[in-house]
Amino acid sequence: MKFTLSWLKDHLETEASLADILDALTDLGLEVEEVEDRAARLADFTLAKVITAEKHPDADRLRVCQVETDEGMQQIICGAPNAREGITVVLAKPGTYVPGIDTTIGVGKIRGIESFGMMASERELELSDEHDGIIELPSGEVGERFVDWLAEHDPAKVDPVIEIAITPNRQDALGVRGIARDLAARGLGTLKPHDPAEVLGSFPCPIGVTIDADTLDDAPHFTGRLIKGVKNGPSPQWLQDRLRAIGLRPISALVDITNYFTFDQNRPLHVFDADKVAGNLRVHRAQGGETITALDDKDYTLVAGQVVISDDKGPESIAGVMGGAETGCTEDTVNVFLESAWWEPVRIAYTGRELKINSDARYRFERGVDPEYTRPGLEAATQMVLDLCGGEASEVVEAGAAPQTARSYQLDPKRVESLVGMQIDRDQQVRILTALGFSASGSGDTLEVWVPSWRRDVHGEADLVEEVARVTSLTGLKPQPLPRAAGVPAPVLTPMQLRERAARRTAAALGYNECVTYSFIDKASAELFGGGSDAVMLENPISSEMSHMRPAVLPGLLQAAARNQARGMMDMALFEVGAAFHGGEPGEQHLIVSGLLTGHTGPRDPHGARRAVDVFDVKADAEAVLAAIGAPAKVQILRGAREWWHPGRHGMICLGPKKVLGIFGELHPKVLAAMDVKGPAMAFTIFPEEVPMPRKSTASRGAVTMADLQAVERDFAFVVAADVAALDLVNAAAGADKALIEEVRVFDEFVGGSLGEGQKSLAITVRMQPTDKTLTEDEIEAVGAKIVEKVAKATGGALRG
Repeated sequence: MKFTLSWLKDHLETEASLADILDALTDLGLEVEEVEDRAARLADFTLAKVITAEKHPDADRLRVCQVETDEGMQQIICGAPNAREGITVVLAKPGTYVPGIDTTIGVGKIRGIESFGMMASERELELSDEHDGIIELPSGEVGERFVDWLAEHDPAKVDPVIEIAITPNRQDALGVRGIARDLAARGLGTLKPHDPAEVLGSFPCPIGVTIDADTLDDAPHFTGRLIKGVKNGPSPQWLQDRLRAIGLRPISALVDITNYFTFDQNRPLHVFDADKVAGNLRVHRAQGGETITALDDKDYTLVAGQVVISDDKGPESIAGVMGGAETGCTEDTVNVFLESAWWEPVRIAYTGRELKINSDARYRFERGVDPEYTRPGLEAATQMVLDLCGGEASEVVEAGAAPQTARSYQLDPKRVESLVGMQIDRDQQVRILTALGFSASGSGDTLEVWVPSWRRDVHGEADLVEEVARVTSLTGLKPQPLPRAAGVPAPVLTPMQLRERAARRTAAALGYNECVTYSFIDKASAELFGGGSDAVMLENPISSEMSHMRPAVLPGLLQAAARNQARGMMDMALFEVGAAFHGGEPGEQHLIVSGLLTGHTGPRDPHGARRAVDVFDVKADAEAVLAAIGAPAKVQILRGAREWWHPGRHGMICLGPKKVLGIFGELHPKVLAAMDVKGPAMAFTIFPEEVPMPRKSTASRGAVTMADLQAVERDFAFVVAADVAALDLVNAAAGADKALIEEVRVFDEFVGGSLGEGQKSLAITVRMQPTDKTLTEDEIEAVGAKIVEKVAKATGGALRG
């Protein structure tokens, strides 16, 4: 919604500054999106005077002008027919930007003669469409800024243009008067009276109007009258300036008047050329299949049920949306039928959508205009037509009646404090509601508030409270702490919700980007991850690509990776926290945290290369997420995950063979090929619900155990069969003396050489931490012997010679 400051002041008596008005508008809920300072773009133009104007020696239509400027006499070449000696002009010096032609003026040479600037026309300064000649000013001093001259003699041309965003519930603010009403209620001025006087008709209207009985629900009220003997020339300059300022092109006085009322009063109107109307007008539903050429010169085929206005020849207007071209007004129009009607918003919305027509009338009618202003709007527009175009008005013809919208609600003034948290006096609430057009009265604990006809969005006490609060300004709302119950309040989040939050934050901190993918995937992708059964198939899927509930989160991440790779993004770190479904019944779902790495990672080497992601990257990330959600530090890494993991490049993080906390590794190449992902791709999946909950919640960590004695480390190398898992060897060594052995880790693997086929060498470091005395060499040797014995028994391995 656009309007100018002077237009606003037609309805609002105010001394408030532009800045105060803008702040108040946004605070009232009418958010200011843009303010166009038209004076700023004209700031560099100055006044000058043409001293001489002689014909160009090499061009009949050009004149060589000597122009007096504030920088002395300048020579300017001009092709305007009115360039002559003695006139005061608007000068664009070299270096000045001219908005109308999107050009910065420079020193030029035209037919061999230099020109030092340009004398501008109105179109070049975007003041109007006039371009037949340069601007001639009746007064002004050489060197005076043109914008200062306009501010004194024609302020409408430099009036600031304000654009505000209108929310769907504020249809009353689609008119300048509604905006002024809000500002007056805020206290920024006084709303000027607007009570259109009845225009007495001097003769009966020769065009009758009827509404079909089955159409009254969608077209309850229609008023109109004939105005004969009008002169439909250009509209006055003030009206053209206002329409042009908000982006509308002036057409003719009659059309400009209807556009003016659309934006001024939120009252769309329509004018028919009465001499082109055959017989009377009838408001009815279309049968379907009728065609009409609208004012946008496009042909539309009507759909059954749409409301149209027809004469004896057929449809002449699409009710509430757009008029017809056949009865449109032109410069030759002498007799005009002026229409002001009210249309049911839902029907207008359907009609506009079906015909794909977007018009200012449709935009307002489908949101709801004031039903009680239908007749007053006709009277006000009639008076403007008579004032600007002359003519003689007939009596009003009227069909139907304005729909009844009168309603009242009880308002307890104390509800403002309980709902909003602001203390506002009862008298202040009454003042605000009255200023907004409501009627509030009552002597008891509650007020009876009647809603004005233009506020169809108010439907209860809470809406009335909102009106009081927004006009008072929510900036005055002071934060108040909620009452705290005695003792320590119970936690708000469940332990599992806390785990989910910790997992999400940890993954993000590790450099992963969070994704939120659909819980529905296609059957082929679901089958790749062990799903796709009929139990999880949707009965009414959105599309064939969303037919099944996902069995895992990884399919969605892989699809996202494929889309990014198709656009050249190869290095990705994505994660998602969400539910996967192992059945179609309630509760047959489980929480999953999955991450995906593709491409390269880490800093570049001196040659500019980066290393490719590997299994150990996702292993470290999976362990970090598990640690963040409270998983035990001592876990087992086992193989045997499902078929979508690479058989030799993955690991299951377990507490025993049946308790799987998570899986990490490389995804199977067949899965990547099916998902159209360029591999290799590394991933991890964590099952937060499988991580054991702590047995006891403590407010602080346990005591730190510090060892006073020095630890002892010994290295062992065992020759074992090639299929022996390193974890089995580590567990056997750690079991030799659980009280003394603190850690066992693998630091080397050797295959080939003198070991022979089917053999490998695993080297481990055993860290022994004494607690009560320093270990002797004999005690260390005894532990070493136990380690060799345990490993030999568990794996069949022997010390490497």
